[in-house]
Amino acid sequence: MTRTMWDLANRVIAALALILLAPALLVIAAWIRVADGKGVLFVQDRAGRDGVPFRMYKFRSMVHDSVKMAEEIGLSDPFGLLRDDPRITRCGRFLRRTSLDELPQLVNVLTGQMNLVGPRPDVLPQVANYTEQDRRRLEVRPGITGWAQVNGREDIDWAQRFVLDRWYVDHWSPALDLRILWRTATSLQRGEPPVHVDELNIQRRQAHDVRRAA
Repeated sequence: MTRTMWDLANRVIAALALILLAPALLVIAAWIRVADGKGVLFVQDRAGRDGVPFRMYKFRSMVHDSVKMAEEIGLSDPFGLLRDDPRITRCGRFLRRTSLDELPQLVNVLTGQMNLVGPRPDVLPQVANYTEQDRRRLEVRPGITGWAQVNGREDIDWAQRFVLDRWYVDHWSPALDLRILWRTATSLQRGEPPVHVDELNIQRRQAHDVRRAA
């Protein structure tokens, strides 16, 4: 099967999944609305294939202004996490453990912005600091899950993720995607994310700020 045909298959699967999961999606949306107020979805600009920005959807699992609040709780990386992170809501903690917060990205798959499997879409400020080797992960559509996610997820740093994402790009096949989907489905329940400071992105952002100030 060609890549184009596989991309089309992803969109068909996403459409069917959205229909089948519609009741569950409505229940989750109602839960977030009742428990944490307005703003059921978290919408953020991410880098898609070839670095083209798109709006990625997730069920909101953190308080509003979570990135701004990162500095207040002492995080050098505004996109990082702490153990028992106070920004994660009560229902958000469950949604993140079960990966149910990612389900709205089926809409991104349906519209052709993402695939079911691929490198996870990164935020634009971090993509701006990619090296040429890093940008290889942008050669394919980003995914809801990926090779790096089934080989460490939050337990590995970004340097390792880049290596795993390049391996995925070089070895892609429908069979590999199905393997990743199976491993994802059999390991959905996860604990609290580990304390992890992404030194690589912090250093690159600082170097970028120095270059801009020069």
